[in-house]
Formats: sequence, C-alpha cells, structure tokens
Amino acid sequence: MIRPETIRQAYAAASEIYAAWGVDTAAVLRQMKQMEISMHCWQGDDVTGLESIGGGASGGIMSTGQYPGKARTGDELRADLETAMSLLPGKQRVNLHASYAELNGEKVDRNAYATRHFQKWIDWAKARGLALDFNPTLFGHAYAADNLTLSHPDDKIRRFWIDHCIASRKIAADIGRALGKPCVNNIWIPDGMKDMTADRLLYRRLLRDSLDEILSEEYPAEYLVDAVECKLFGIGVESFTVGSHEFYMGYVGRSLANGRRNLILTLDMGHFHPTETIADKISALLLFIPKLLIHVSRGIKWDSDHVVISDDNVQDVMREIKRADGFGQVYLATDFFDGSINRIAAWVIGVRATQKALLAALLEPTALLKEAESQGRLSDRLALMEESRSLPFAAVWNQFCLDEDVPVGSDYLAAIHDYEQKVLAARK
Repeated sequence: MIRPETIRQAYAAASEIYAAWGVDTAAVLRQMKQMEISMHCWQGDDVTGLESIGGGASGGIMSTGQYPGKARTGDELRADLETAMSLLPGKQRVNLHASYAELNGEKVDRNAYATRHFQKWIDWAKARGLALDFNPTLFGHAYAADNLTLSHPDDKIRRFWIDHCIASRKIAADIGRALGKPCVNNIWIPDGMKDMTADRLLYRRLLRDSLDEILSEEYPAEYLVDAVECKLFGIGVESFTVGSHEFYMGYVGRSLANGRRNLILTLDMGHFHPTETIADKISALLLFIPKLLIHVSRGIKWDSDHVVISDDNVQDVMREIKRADGFGQVYLATDFFDGSINRIAAWVIGVRATQKALLAALLEPTALLKEAESQGRLSDRLALMEESRSLPFAAVWNQFCLDEDVPVGSDYLAAIHDYEQKVLAARK
C-alpha cells in the first residue's frame, strides 16, 4: 500500500513536469471525473442472461471458463456490479442486454418485452444516480439458431426479431426518460454464413428493410440514441457477415442525408481484422457522423473479447479521440467476458485499464505535437511523441484514485478477495 502522502508528493512532482509540457494536470483530473464508461453487465454471468427461455451465448459469442461464483439472479448481478463500481474512480453507466429481463414468472418472449421487465434495473440505477444503456439480444434463442435474424428470408423469423428490436427501442427510450439521461440502444446481429454465399445482396437488402422498419419511429434525442454495430466475422459466420462495416457506414450515411442525426455507428475493437486497428477510423468518421459508440475490448487472434488491459491498441484509440478533439462525440463502453477468472476482478481490471488509457490520452501534450507538425518539424514531432510516452502518468492516476476514494494500484484485490470469500463462495 502506498501512503497517501507519498501519492501527493509524487503527483506534485508530476504536475510540475507536465506543466513544463503545457499540460494542466488539475484540469485533466476535473475532466476525468466527468468521463463516463458504460460497464457491460454480461461479464458478471458469462453472457447467460436472466430469461427462463432462450439465454446463453451463441452467434459467434463464447465465454470460456468455469470460475466459481457467477451471478445467477438479477439481485446477485447488481450486487456484483456495485462491488466492482465501488473500486472504480470516476463515473460509470451500466450497459444491459435485453436478455437480462426479469420476467417474474411471466411467460413472454423477446418480441413482447416491455419496460416493466426492466423496472428493477431502472429503480436500482435511479437510486444510485446511474445511467443505463441497452441492447436488443439477437442471439441465444431458437430463432437465432442458424445465424440469421433481421436478414432471415423466413418472414416469421424476421418478423419476430423486428418486433424485438422495436420493443427494445421503446424500453431504451423509457429508460432514458426515467433516468434523465439518453440511453444508447445498440443493435448488433450475428447474421452471416459459414461458407461461401451466393446472394449477399438479398440478405443485406432484407437487413436494410428490417432496420428501416425498426427505426421508423423517432424518439426524442434526450431519451434515446440509436446505434448500429458492424463486425468482420465470427464463429459460424467465417465467410460472410451481413452487417459489415461498409453496410452500416452506408446505412448511417443515408440516414444522415435524410435528416436523421440520432443514429450513430458503433466500432468494436475486436470486430475487425486482427491486424487492423480502429484508431485510424475515428477521425475519418467524425468528419461525417456526429457521434460514435466505441466498444473497448481486446481480441486475441479473433474477436475473443479478452479482458481489457491498457495496451497499445487501447491507448492508440484514446489518443486518436483526444487528437481529434472527439471526447464530446464519443460514447465509451466496455465489452468483454471471461469466465476463467474472478468476474468482478475482470470488470475492475478492464474498466480501470480503459480509464488509464483515457487519462494518458488527456495528459498527452497534443498541442506541442500539432505545432511541430504544422511547422514541418517532423523530427521534433517524433521526438515529442516518444518522450511524452515516458511522462509520469502513473502518479496522476494514483492521485485520481486517491481523490475518488478508491484503492490505489492493485490494492483493490483485497476487497475482491474478501467479497469472494463472503459472497461468491456461497453460490453453487
């Protein structure tokens, strides 16, 4: 454990160093306290969900591992989320999938879900001053068994999923209205094919028409933000994904051209080629799309949704948002699931890593880098980029945690171990 006085002394020294680079650490810390990360609920139960029908991962989604103590009920999941958030600095939101409906014995399928099935989540969030985000769940269901949903040629199956997405948008708008903050409703579908496809246009036309119907009703922007999420491939859809990056770029672009500004594009860090980074896409898209949703994840060789660490990929994304002056245009949400380790530790490690990368980006002396570039001093630019990476960021992070009254460094592990012994060990 680092003594608070040591943390303050290190921060004072770091603040002086950053000031020499033109960076006001106090202003950065004030900004950090307002930055929200939307924590995904599905890390806590391996994407199982709370439904009595369907449920479980599919559609290229897979959580591996059998670590004991996963949440089995909404109350357990909320308690686990609270424990994780108590160890995090800054502000959090909570990101729900529709499969976390609490039906209370009611026999209703996803196409008829209503706000009442999420009232416990709304009441919980309101009591804690949290915002909620939402996602329709188009996997883990008999009607998603062949990896076609909104693009399914069968009218009955496609109708079911259209109705589910329409219901989800209404639920999300009700959540935003109840909590006083816009709810981001993100549509991701598993649609695609394992092998070579003869008529790609057919499935993409069906998806386009399904989305047109789903999004036909406009909700106030202060209640609902709609997002659509692309993907390169997944297990079982290795050869063809209907909702590709190009498809959704075109769809959002058409919507903007038609005057609709409340539909945004989602970039998931694991949804592209393993050697492809989303960082370069951010400035290109922000020129034409008013806002983006970024799912912070860590893919290893494929979209494996490993727990986020503050590696180069995450830091590149945050730096690019900073350099594009885009933090007011970007929603940040985590998206990973690992059942092989303590699930609360996974949340805490992943969200804190995201916040660290975010803080490091805010501390970057971007003005100096841009000045060197604008003057053609490219050697200076490279030198400044390199040297700025070695600035004492960790001292500022520790001060942030101290200010927010959460554990510094790895001290949070003690609280996680205590919760595991007292709470998780009793779950069978």
